[in-house]
Amino acid sequence: MDQTVEIARDEQVELCKKGDNNAYFSIYERYAKPMLNSSMRILNNIADAEDMVQEAFIDAFNNLESFTYKSSFEAWLRRIVINKSISLLRKRKIAWSDMDLSGVAMDEPGEINEDQFAFDVQRVKAAIGALPENYRVIFNLFVIDELKQDEIASLLNISHTNVRTIYHRARKKVLDILNSSDHE
Repeated sequence: MDQTVEIARDEQVELCKKGDNNAYFSIYERYAKPMLNSSMRILNNIADAEDMVQEAFIDAFNNLESFTYKSSFEAWLRRIVINKSISLLRKRKIAWSDMDLSGVAMDEPGEINEDQFAFDVQRVKAAIGALPENYRVIFNLFVIDELKQDEIASLLNISHTNVRTIYHRARKKVLDILNSSDHE
């Protein structure tokens, strides 16, 4: 028995599949900004993010027949944007190698007060932006884009343990940045 839930069909996507130019424009207008935000969280460069979003839309529109409503169109498109953005980081030779984690103490989830994340949004964005690139990418993919850690590991070709470690360190660093700015 197939337990895959099919997402409701999107009228604009269906019109795109039939070649309706107005539907292409409508889809682009609906999703361009959220896709740009996703790419910016990974690349931290507006020109590169704009390029990746444009490429993602081209790929999505050229491959609409492979979109089968196993997820929303937005989720499908976001995955394309994320993959393209990560591919660009790889081309730049960003090091995503596994770290030697032997002897490294892991923060337990309960050790950090999650209420500390109730800071002003701009300060949080600035703190995230100040993270080293690998920390920032993993933090954003997990917290903002809500990808599972094993999905992030697969995307980046690193171990789940490494993703978890980097996420915990990134989260701690964000809190440290926010706490240090409180005392200034």
